[in-house]
Amino acid sequence: MAFCKVRQAEIYYDEFGEGIPILMIHGYSPDHRLMTGCMEPIFKKTDGWRRIYIDLPGMGLTKNYHDITSSDEMLEAVLEFIRAVIPNQEYIIAGESYGGYITRGIIQKQKEKVLGAAFICPVIIPSPEKRTVEKHKILKTDDRFIKKLSKEELDDFRNNNVVLDEYTWLRYNEEILSGCKVGDEEFLNKVKKKYSFTFEIDQTDFNKPSVFLLGRQDSSVGYKDALELINKYPRGTFATLDKAGHNLQIEQPQLFNHLVTEWLDRIEESINHN
Repeated sequence: MAFCKVRQAEIYYDEFGEGIPILMIHGYSPDHRLMTGCMEPIFKKTDGWRRIYIDLPGMGLTKNYHDITSSDEMLEAVLEFIRAVIPNQEYIIAGESYGGYITRGIIQKQKEKVLGAAFICPVIIPSPEKRTVEKHKILKTDDRFIKKLSKEELDDFRNNNVVLDEYTWLRYNEEILSGCKVGDEEFLNKVKKKYSFTFEIDQTDFNKPSVFLLGRQDSSVGYKDALELINKYPRGTFATLDKAGHNLQIEQPQLFNHLVTEWLDRIEESINHN
């Protein structure tokens, strides 16, 4: 638990383990608990990684971020954080949703430092009306369990998940809703007006091991837009998972763990090979 002061924010982060740095970037509104919830179980079985979980400006415990007005400045804050916390080091990144968009910005700005990237239900097209998304469908419901939820809880749960059971609810509540409840809505709405980067990304191929984990039923960002990037990521595994919406890491935990572990193995192999 620490803070890192950058020009336009004081970024809160949690850090575990030592070894190759891996920067974890959550989506828009939640906080670092989204990433610790899905990634830490994987590292119980593997060492040699220094996991760094940040709270993006306007989310979680990060402070003094009110001067930030755009995704360009969000990205700059993350780049300054990287320069301060892992100076002159190579590292890998895992980004979820908006964190995946920020990851592509980082790759555009300092590709030579990035050893690999994981994208979990990434934002590909910032403008929601230009995305190719799936119609929201619920594929599995535990009727007995959902009766225990309040109307408000159930409405939110139904709108954001395709598997409605106790396991999904407990993780969704703890890892995602907990962060959304402390997000600075006014600030997030302000930045949403300049949600797209003002510069081009994906301008060159990324030749390091990567993985794209996409929800077949993702009604937030969809999966089809990500497949358009397949030629830009020659070392990329692109996995579209059925029975998975925008919270794929919770709805398909075994496949998620397996694919992320395999991605880490490929990175280790490519580092040792070099």
